Amino acid sequence: MTTTAARLMDGGSLARRLVEETAARAAAFTRRTGTQPCLATVLVGEDPASVTYVRMKRARCEKAGIRSRHVELPAATTTEELVATLEGLSRDPDVHGILLQHPVGPHIDERAAFEAIAPEKDVDGVTTSSFASMSFGLPGFVSCTPGGIMRLLDAYDVDPAGKRAVVVGRSAILGKPAGMLLLTRNATVTYCHSHTPPADLSAALREADIVVAAVGRPRFIKGEDIKPGAVVIDAGYNEGNVGDVDFATAAERASLITPVPGGVGPMTIATLLAQTVEAAERQTATHA
Repeated sequence: MTTTAARLMDGGSLARRLVEETAARAAAFTRRTGTQPCLATVLVGEDPASVTYVRMKRARCEKAGIRSRHVELPAATTTEELVATLEGLSRDPDVHGILLQHPVGPHIDERAAFEAIAPEKDVDGVTTSSFASMSFGLPGFVSCTPGGIMRLLDAYDVDPAGKRAVVVGRSAILGKPAGMLLLTRNATVTYCHSHTPPADLSAALREADIVVAAVGRPRFIKGEDIKPGAVVIDAGYNEGNVGDVDFATAAERASLITPVPGGVGPMTIATLLAQTVEAAERQTATHA
């Protein structure tokens, strides 16, 4: 039997505590204003995974005392129709946060759809305005998975300052913002991705104190490339509950590692809920 040296980073327990704190804030907000914080979820089509995710997020909203408004649109919805829906929700004073479940279908300009979300309601951190705020360390809403990753690092007393961090992945809502958040915390950040030559990827990983795997390929990162004592954050989720890191071999060398599932995933939803309540608080303060 393989001996696991690494300590597991329990995202499930941390997420439960965050949701409890968020529920208390939501209840206080409701008592003060007479209105529940409201998250609008928009789903285009009937992709089974997306339907499941949205259902789960709505259930978590209810648990946290957040009102959920769900908007279902047919798969044939055009970019213009989706943009109009999101702009309408952005103008609605009863909606505090907006989540567009993605992917939305190849015929839709996803970036145009994201940009139709008002920055003050972008609780999923998907707009260019939110990315700029993340990059410059300004007030705003972070992308939920990278935000959850930073909360995990803080909970396990991992200070990125002065450490070498390698982010494997470059998506607009995971890899890129994860690197930017680490950079604002004074880490030295290197981006790698699926087109990085294998030898260069291995070399970068062998020097990394913090590894964030977000490339979307099962077991893409091998344990032999993990620096002894490194912190490994696996943000990947592939078929069969498999992450982007070969967990068994990486756990032999890492000091801390996130499991899949139960690591980053729970923190993503918990961060979304926390930011929804924060958005409600900010908007109420602005309009007071």
